[in-house]
Amino acid sequence: MLRRLHLDQPASFAFTPDNLAWAEAQITKYPEGRQASAIIPLLWRAQEQEGWLTRKAIETVAEMLGLAYMRALEVASFYFMFQLQPVGTVAHIQVCGTTSCMICGAEDLVAVCKEKIAAEPHEVSADGKFSWEEVECLGSCSNAPMAQIGKDYYEDLTAAKMGELIDALGRGEVPLPGPQNGRYAAEPLKGLTTLTEMDSGNHQYNASVQLAHDIGDTVKRIDGTEVPLLAPWQNSGKSAKKPAAKKPAAKAAAKPAAKKAATTKPAAKSAKPAAKAAKPATAVKTGPGTAAESKPRTMSAPRKSGADDLKLISGVGPKLEGVLNELGFWHFDQISKWGAGEVAWVDSRLKFKGRIERDGWIEQATKLAAEK
Repeated sequence: MLRRLHLDQPASFAFTPDNLAWAEAQITKYPEGRQASAIIPLLWRAQEQEGWLTRKAIETVAEMLGLAYMRALEVASFYFMFQLQPVGTVAHIQVCGTTSCMICGAEDLVAVCKEKIAAEPHEVSADGKFSWEEVECLGSCSNAPMAQIGKDYYEDLTAAKMGELIDALGRGEVPLPGPQNGRYAAEPLKGLTTLTEMDSGNHQYNASVQLAHDIGDTVKRIDGTEVPLLAPWQNSGKSAKKPAAKKPAAKAAAKPAAKKAATTKPAAKSAKPAAKAAKPATAVKTGPGTAAESKPRTMSAPRKSGADDLKLISGVGPKLEGVLNELGFWHFDQISKWGAGEVAWVDSRLKFKGRIERDGWIEQATKLAAEK
C-alpha cells in the first residue's frame, strides 16, 4: 500500500511544553550519537497530541534527533500505526479484518462504519468526529470480531453493538471496552470448562478492562496535562539523587587537580600538554562536592599538534564533540582537570545534563591523556 503525506498540511507544529519535556527525556535514554533510536516514541507522542502525523510534526521530530527529514518520513510511512491523514476528533476506529474476525462478521462491522462514519476508510465523518479503517490482525482472535477504538479493544462485537458504540462516543460517552457479550475475558462462550475454581478476585472486570474503567477515558489523546514520563534521573524521587550521590567524576578529578603544580603522574607521560594546561586550571577549581559553578580555562583553538579525538570518550559523539569544541575544550588533559565546579559549569551548558558524571568523562579523559 502506497502511503503519502496528506495534501492539506498545517503551517506549523510544536510540542506542548509538557510533551516537549517528555520527548527530551526519552532522548536521554540513548547514548550520544544514538538519539535516532527515540524516533518512534517521539512520532507517536506527536500523533497523540495532534491526532495524526503532519509533515511539520515529522520534520520537527527529525530536527530534534539530528536526522534528515527523509529518514523520519521513512519511519512514519512504514508503520501503519502512524496516521498520515486527519482522523476523527473523537475516535479513529480500527476494525480487524483478518481471518478469525472476517469469519465471525468483520464485514458487518465495516458496513456499519461505512454507514455511520464515511463510505471510504480514512475519510473523516461529516461532523468531524470519526474516521475508520480496516487493519490486519490485532491479536484478539478468541473474541472475534473486534475493533480497536482509541487505546482499547472492543471485542465480541455485532453490527448492532458497533452502531451503539459509535452513537455513544458521538454523545461524549466512553463505553466500557472489552468483551461486549458478557464474557469476563476470553473463556468459552458457554462458560468455563476447566479451571472452574478460578476467581476473578476483587475485580469486576478483567485486568485490561479494569484499568480502562479506572482511567475513565481511553479515547482521549495525550495533550500534555498528564504527568510526563521522565527518565529516572529526571524524576523528583530517590532515583533522581543517585547519579549525583556517586560523584565519580568529582573524585576522579580531585587528585590530579591537587597535584598539578608538582607535575602529577598522569602528566609525566605527556609533559608538554600538561605544562600548557597547568596554568588554565589553577584559579577556577572548587572542592569536590561543591555545587557552585566555576568556569574552566578554555582554549580558542587546539594546540599545534592538533585536537584530540574527544569521541574516544564513551558518551561523546560527533555532535557533542562539536559542542565541547565550541565551549573551548579540545584535549583530554583539559577535561581530566575539571573539578566539581568546572563540571557544574560545563554540565549547565550541555543539552542533556548529568552525563559527565554518569559516563565518567573525567576518569576516561585522564586515562586517554596518560596514554598519548
